[in-house]
Amino acid sequence: MKQSETIIKLSQALAKAQAEMGGAVKDSKNPFFKSNYADLTSVIKAIKEPFANHGLAYVQFPVNGEHTIGVVTRLMHESGEWLESEYQLPMVKNDPQAAGSAITYARRYSLQAMCGIPAVDDDGESAMIRGKVYINHNDITEIVRLIEKSGADKAKFCKAFNIGSIEGMDVNQLDKAKQMLNAKIAQMESEA
Repeated sequence: MKQSETIIKLSQALAKAQAEMGGAVKDSKNPFFKSNYADLTSVIKAIKEPFANHGLAYVQFPVNGEHTIGVVTRLMHESGEWLESEYQLPMVKNDPQAAGSAITYARRYSLQAMCGIPAVDDDGESAMIRGKVYINHNDITEIVRLIEKSGADKAKFCKAFNIGSIEGMDVNQLDKAKQMLNAKIAQMESEA
């Protein structure tokens, strides 16, 4: 793997994009193995909008060796930071159709791995993965302020909401968190 001198902004943007990504839906059939798989289009659909929302893009270039063929995948951020990885497969059959299939296969797996996209069985499962929408910066600031004002223990608060940090709070938890903290503040003020 290769990368730009720093990947701080890229890492932050990718983390935010991954929080919005669903899985790549297994909507294609492999008749040889009698199984379903997520094709390249499904992988691209899973990342397209989250990437656009967070200044991310990718490019893939075909590469080959003496008996291999594959792709170089470069993940880029609008800041100019990038990550790059090469994935090559052995060429079993030396013809254009086999090369095209191997390149598509390499593109799919390389992009899926680089972006951290799971393959899921159907749209319902994909939506379950994507279902979490995190609170924004202003909400985080407000929750931290309320925690400090109420004297609540931040670690216990996070444990009560089953989150590793305030940044991991789902928007669906926000109202309950505010109500809980404001009730604690009101109780403290009434006792004072």
